[in-house]
Amino acid sequence: MDVSTCLKSLLLAIRQYRNNRSTVNASQLQKHIEDVSGLKCGGVLFSGQVLPSECLSGLMEVAGDPNTSHALTGSIIFLLAQFVSDGEAKEAFHSSYNFTGTLAAIIHCNRTTPEEPLVLQCLNVLQRLTYNVKTLHCASHIHELISFLMQHVQSCNDDIVKACLGLMANLCRHDISVQSHIKSQSNVKAFYRALINLLGHNCLTVVIFVLSILSSLTLNEEVGQKLFNAKNIHQTFQLIFNITVNGDGTLTRNYAVDLLVDLLKNPKIADNLTKYKHLSVCLSEVLGLLHTKDPDTASKVMELLVALCSVPVLRKHVCETVLRPPAARLQPGTRKGVQARGSEPSLALVHWVLSPLDGPEQCYMQALSLLAELFEEAIDSSLCSSAQSFVELLLQEVLVLLQSPDSTEGDHTPHRTSCFLMIVSLCISSKVCSQVVLKTLELMSHLRQQMPEMETSFYRILQDQRMVTPLSLALTSNCREYVQVALRILVEAKHVHKWMVMHACFFFFFSNVGIIDVYEQKLSALACKESRLQDLLEAKALALSQADRLIAQYRCQRAQAEAEARKLASLLKDTERKKEDLQTELNDHLLEVERLKSDSQQLLEHNGRLQAVADQHQELKGTYNQLLSRYDKNEGMLKELQAAHISLTQQAEGLRKTNEGLKLQQERTVAELTEKEQQIKGLKTDVLNKERKITGEQWK
Repeated sequence: MDVSTCLKSLLLAIRQYRNNRSTVNASQLQKHIEDVSGLKCGGVLFSGQVLPSECLSGLMEVAGDPNTSHALTGSIIFLLAQFVSDGEAKEAFHSSYNFTGTLAAIIHCNRTTPEEPLVLQCLNVLQRLTYNVKTLHCASHIHELISFLMQHVQSCNDDIVKACLGLMANLCRHDISVQSHIKSQSNVKAFYRALINLLGHNCLTVVIFVLSILSSLTLNEEVGQKLFNAKNIHQTFQLIFNITVNGDGTLTRNYAVDLLVDLLKNPKIADNLTKYKHLSVCLSEVLGLLHTKDPDTASKVMELLVALCSVPVLRKHVCETVLRPPAARLQPGTRKGVQARGSEPSLALVHWVLSPLDGPEQCYMQALSLLAELFEEAIDSSLCSSAQSFVELLLQEVLVLLQSPDSTEGDHTPHRTSCFLMIVSLCISSKVCSQVVLKTLELMSHLRQQMPEMETSFYRILQDQRMVTPLSLALTSNCREYVQVALRILVEAKHVHKWMVMHACFFFFFSNVGIIDVYEQKLSALACKESRLQDLLEAKALALSQADRLIAQYRCQRAQAEAEARKLASLLKDTERKKEDLQTELNDHLLEVERLKSDSQQLLEHNGRLQAVADQHQELKGTYNQLLSRYDKNEGMLKELQAAHISLTQQAEGLRKTNEGLKLQQERTVAELTEKEQQIKGLKTDVLNKERKITGEQWK
């Protein structure tokens, strides 16, 4: 099944799944994803056509849906992860499909279960996706992703720790907004302590990740100055060089090189590296990696060497190590000679310079740039004589390459040709050098009509004063072909400096070569015209330079202002959101406190009333008991008195006639009894009143 048919089937399955997220549709979609995974369709998927774009957008949408099963999401990520290493696909992931935001959203949805294989898969893909790429700080769930990484660098799972640290190193590197966000977190000190504790980890990859993060966040702060002080930095150098030379994989080596490149931007650290006692040995071991067949490793090593060359003292060290007097050499002139002397780092550089144009562009362009740096250092120094024999070999190889039939093919020819001329112009003048320059200019002259940028490079190179010597040597050559090529180049070059033409003509005239008389008048006219044009060009160049400088300043200021505005807007938004959440929570708490306070007050008041009633009840109960006791006592007495009264009354009736004296006594006794009855009635009345009072209060 061809790629187009597979993509159509995939798009149909995506639409069916979005319309009905059933198990059957999910299984069907996963099957189509696996079919596409088995095809080499990266060029088609990221071609910008409608069908592949819809497929990718649909896959992103399905993967970012929290309701999608882990199995289906994992298969989508596995498919897309195959293209992360491709430059164009990586750019499309960031600019068109927000793959970073999708993966961050998946991690955020599964933040409570970091041990899930899907989380580790997303972290690993994100690490590859964000390497050497600045992530947009406003991308979705980036803040949540950073919080997740800060939290889980202390995980018990080493795979999670390594993935989190690698991703954090990518996000922090050269991204001020991410660095500011991390430093603004409340747990940043605990995060620093966790990183410092990880410096003792038994995995060197983890240590490199930690050093990279700390250098990005703290290099210019007090913590970083303590970590990377003169006492510790030599151990860091040794660690970086050991990992670069003997690292456990390309990934670790890449991060080690990046770390050293970043550290070299600090003048104090760069100065400490110049004093490192093992620098020469380490440089030799690093240069030995140039003999590898892996272009990625070679590219990273050359990136490190270019960074070292940015420091003048280190540049001299690199130049001495590369261009040191070699052992016995074979005669130059063939590619076999280069291969036979592969133990020399300079020859490894030549190998990458002469690599096929269909290979990795970065390798041979970096090799050319590095050679140009080294030759510029070698000129007018004690290394000049050491470099001379190597230059002869290089020029022979370049000449063979330029004369090959396929030297005009490939999109990168203008860049490499320009770099060749830059290197050659730095080399010592010689016959071979002139031949290389002439062949290169002739090649550029043929290609300038087909490639617009080649024409610009062609005229710019002809305006270089270093072209005078090789063109003059060609005009005075005994070879008719060289003379004709040089004259043809001069005639075609309408924008050549006046002094260059005059110098070439003068040199040629006094060498008694009779062909120059034919072109003298035409060249003089061209020179006069060039003089006028050159004045205009210089004025225009000055204006353009000023405009470019102003534009660059404006862009830089605008970028800084936009970054600061985005950071402030993000911080303001977070602050407002947190303020609103806290205000809502505070209001809820206040309402709850007021309600509880009111309930408590009511309960206290009710309890007080009950306690008062209970106290009154106890008091009345005691009084009632006393009165009841007195009442019982008085009632007994009353009964006794009544019995006595009856007895006395009977006696009185019997003795009335005989004892009048007892009558008076009886009357006094009755009076006393009456008085006591009144007291008893009064007591009963008091008891009844108190009982009514208690009953009334209870009723209230």
